Amino acid sequence: MSKIKGYIHSIQSLGTVDGPGVRFVVFMQGCPLRCSCCHNPDTWEYEKGTEYTPDTLIEKAERYVSYFGNQGGITLSGGEPLIQSDFALSVFKLAHKKGINTCLDTSGCVLNDSAISLLDECDRVLLDIKYINNTDYKKYVGCSIDAPMEFLKVLNDKKIATTIRQVIIPTINDNVKNAEKLLEIAKAHSCVDKIELLPFRKMCQVKYENLGIEFPFQNIPSPDNEKMAELNEVIREYK
Repeated sequence: MSKIKGYIHSIQSLGTVDGPGVRFVVFMQGCPLRCSCCHNPDTWEYEKGTEYTPDTLIEKAERYVSYFGNQGGITLSGGEPLIQSDFALSVFKLAHKKGINTCLDTSGCVLNDSAISLLDECDRVLLDIKYINNTDYKKYVGCSIDAPMEFLKVLNDKKIATTIRQVIIPTINDNVKNAEKLLEIAKAHSCVDKIELLPFRKMCQVKYENLGIEFPFQNIPSPDNEKMAELNEVIREYK
């Protein structure tokens, strides 16, 4: 059995929104970013999660294989899985030995040898391109837009099936120009076969209150259905 250990925040045994099909979704602990729209501030601190070995995690996932069908499998989300790349790599290698599909949900903020090795075991990547310009990235994320774009270049070079995801936040990126830029990025990278626009929600606000920290976007409303429909029309060929 592997001696590598990872820190896990929580597990959703039958997820349907974090990759294709029905998935065993693992929310990993730790994130170097401080996104203003973050829904999981309780995942920021690295060593506050529950310790798992790759073996125990895959053993748990195997209980749900009968629900996966042809498309489902395991998704590593976060937090940011890339800061536990060695652990994630071991998990995905074991998953593939068991015939389980693998999906990585990431911000693309880390690109080192360990992260690149992990990508070789990914069947699909959900890449969160949070904004379309460096100003918003610096202001609302804490890193440069260069990070996810370089990550996307590697995904394209490796021909890894990629879904671009973005949370739509009123007054910041809820406009046609933003959707058109995402479409442009998708068309420039043949690995991208899907774009998902996710409406900003504030169900996470109670987490911030419990942690005693301010939710930066607490006064921003959720986008209405009409606005989401308008933006989804722009990227309809990638739905």
